[in-house]
Amino acid sequence: MDSRATESEILELENKLLHPTAGPISVPLYYLKLMTRDFCIERELGRGGYGVVYKGILRCGSVIAVKKFNEIILAGDHPSFENEASFLMDLKHQNIIQLLGYCAESKGVMIKQPTGKVIVAEAQTRMLCFEYMCNGGLDKHLSDESSGLEWNTRYKIIRGICSGLKYLHGRNIIHLDLKPQNILMDTTMVPKFADFGLSRFLSEQKSKTVSSNCRGTTGYMAPEYIDRGIISKKADIFSLGVIIIEILKGCRDDYPDHRQSTEADFQHFTEKVLSNWRNRFERSSKYTSPELHTQLVKQCIHIALECVHPDKEKRPDVSNIIEDLNVAEESCCVQNGKDLLVEHQV
Repeated sequence: MDSRATESEILELENKLLHPTAGPISVPLYYLKLMTRDFCIERELGRGGYGVVYKGILRCGSVIAVKKFNEIILAGDHPSFENEASFLMDLKHQNIIQLLGYCAESKGVMIKQPTGKVIVAEAQTRMLCFEYMCNGGLDKHLSDESSGLEWNTRYKIIRGICSGLKYLHGRNIIHLDLKPQNILMDTTMVPKFADFGLSRFLSEQKSKTVSSNCRGTTGYMAPEYIDRGIISKKADIFSLGVIIIEILKGCRDDYPDHRQSTEADFQHFTEKVLSNWRNRFERSSKYTSPELHTQLVKQCIHIALECVHPDKEKRPDVSNIIEDLNVAEESCCVQNGKDLLVEHQV
């Protein structure tokens, strides 16, 4: 497709792009320029070390997200683009961002070297198209216990994150960069994992691997990954624990460290969070049984603190976490009928 593409050709491409069961399709650079107004700043949704994400508005009115990677010149490949695309091509889950399309085009450019010699090089343009998440990243919705999202919404988000992680780990995929900014929220506040640029695949024979190039986000990286480059599913579990703490209390700065804190420190932390939530439950008529809701909060705190244990062998598997949440829910429902039952899919 080029600038002479007909309206019917554009609509046909849009139908393929938005087809719910179709796989990702190749999208021409011209069309991506068209839907983003040539990648104008007004359409910018966010940016990072990889490049910029733009809002793309289709002729039919639908909206998608276009991730434009930084241009690479004279390179044989584009590792961030290829890594993310390769993982997302075959992933289909309600808690994983859906890849709709991709663009991989190159053009010749003239480059003047320091010696004055001019050479012809190849400039690579790489982009990925995703479903649009109108509520942005989870980081934009975090707040302390006294305000912001209701408990049921926060709990639904925790369940969704656990569900997405179980799906990935069941396929031996380690995300390796889980953080609120990389968890996007749809119209109903369903969380979806995004940004698989650092993700790794472990073969069936391996439970871990080692990297000499540790990349990620401080505060969410597991200690064994930072110190020794060890990559395993337990690295994601550590990140999960930090995220659950943030969902519960709005920040991640003051949770107790297993290496330095006493049992009293853990009890104080737990009681402080529980007290804040109990106060909110008691102030609201939405919560008919504050103590039963508080039991679920307590279970989530316990899980989060287990997840951030510095010894990866002492962190739970995501399947164990989900089972613990199921047991806690069932216990609350038995005590109070079905008022507290939170719908979820795993």
